[in-house]
Amino acid sequence: MPRVVIQPSFGLPRFRRNWARTLDRSVPFRDELHGPALTTAQRADLDRLHPDGWSHFWGATAVHDRRISALSTGDVVLLTGRKNVLAIGEIGVVLRNPAFAAALWRPEPGTCPWDNVYSLLHLAHTKIPYEDVWALDGFSVGDNFMGLRLLDPAKAASVLAGLRITTTTHGDGFAVGA
Repeated sequence: MPRVVIQPSFGLPRFRRNWARTLDRSVPFRDELHGPALTTAQRADLDRLHPDGWSHFWGATAVHDRRISALSTGDVVLLTGRKNVLAIGEIGVVLRNPAFAAALWRPEPGTCPWDNVYSLLHLAHTKIPYEDVWALDGFSVGDNFMGLRLLDPAKAASVLAGLRITTTTHGDGFAVGA
């Protein structure tokens, strides 16, 4: 069964800018802006899962290193904001690469940079109200999902079943609410 992470991603203006750069559209990771920041091994991993050279990306700061290190190909991320799950993705490659993150998001001076990046094999833009998640087993009404949260296996199973999420890695194809 895939792990599930809930990650706030749309609250601050800089997060909305990052969303526009790497979730509203795919990124050409081999180009002259992004490619030089990748190690040979990272580029090979991305090429294996994204042979066309394009992917959606998201990430997290170093504070979340341990949680991000627990993720792997086929895990699921719920990207939240404005009291909704705004997108659901199937994780591809997980990287710890601050230079690549900087190339993707061009952080403002003085902001906390992202060290962790993950590609998305699939991404579905959604608008699932928090109330739908709160209604699932193991969740509490009023939880605003602050901070990156790696769910325990019981809550992960509840989310996958309740939101009817399947993945290509652990199932018959990526789908949400099918």
